[in-house]
Amino acid sequence: MSAPTPDPRFVIVPARRHPWRWAAVVAALWLISLALVWWLVPRAPAPATGAATAPAPVSAAQSKQQLATLQMSDRISRQANRELQQTLAEREEEIAGLRADVAFYERLVGATGQRKGLSVHEIQMRRDNDGSWRYTATLTQNINRGAVSKGDLTLSVEGTRDGKLVRLDWGQLLQKPQAPPQRFEFRYFQRLEGSVLLPEGFVPGRVIAKVQPDGGGSTEQAFAWEAATATSAQ
Repeated sequence: MSAPTPDPRFVIVPARRHPWRWAAVVAALWLISLALVWWLVPRAPAPATGAATAPAPVSAAQSKQQLATLQMSDRISRQANRELQQTLAEREEEIAGLRADVAFYERLVGATGQRKGLSVHEIQMRRDNDGSWRYTATLTQNINRGAVSKGDLTLSVEGTRDGKLVRLDWGQLLQKPQAPPQRFEFRYFQRLEGSVLLPEGFVPGRVIAKVQPDGGGSTEQAFAWEAATATSAQ
C-alpha cells in the first residue's frame, strides 16, 4: 500500500524566498551606485573643433564628493551581500529541518512503521536563558489514515522538593491556575511547543503528557526527564 498523501489543509508550507532575487537586488544597487557616480562627476563643456584643450582641473570638493559616492556604493553592495548570505544560511537550515520532518514522516507511515493510535511520540525539554524550560511535544497517529485528530494536551512534571515527592500540574507549570490546555489538530503528526517554569529547589524526575481527544477518553504517557533533556541536546 502506498504512503498516503497528506491533506493540503494540514500541511504547513514554509514561505519560499528566492536567493536569485537578492542577487538581482545586489546588481541593481551596483548599477544605481555607478549611475550616481556618473551623475555627480563634473562634466566640462565640449571643446571647439580643432582647438587643443587641457583637462579641466578637479577641485578638492569634487574629489571628496566622488569619494563619498564610491564609499556609499561600496557600503550598499556589502550590506546587500551580507543579507544575501544570511538568507542562504536560513534557507539551508530550513531545508535541513524539512528533510528531518520527511524522514520522520516516512518512519511513521511507511511500510515498516508501527501502527499506533493517538499518542505522544516524544517530549523534548530545553533550558532557556531566562530559566524557563522550552518543551516540544510530538503527537502522532497512523492507525486511522486520513482521520483528523483533535483534542487537548497538558503536561505535568513529577520530582522531589525538600525530600518529598511533588507533582506540578499544568497550571503550576504555567503559573496560571486556570490555564487552558494546549489544542492540537492534525492527521499524521504535529509538534506543539511552549514554555514552563519549575520552582527553585525542585528536582524533576519525569514529564507526564496527558492527551484528551475531543471524542472522549484520555491517555497519559511518562517520559524520563533525563531522556527528554538528552534528546533536545542531540
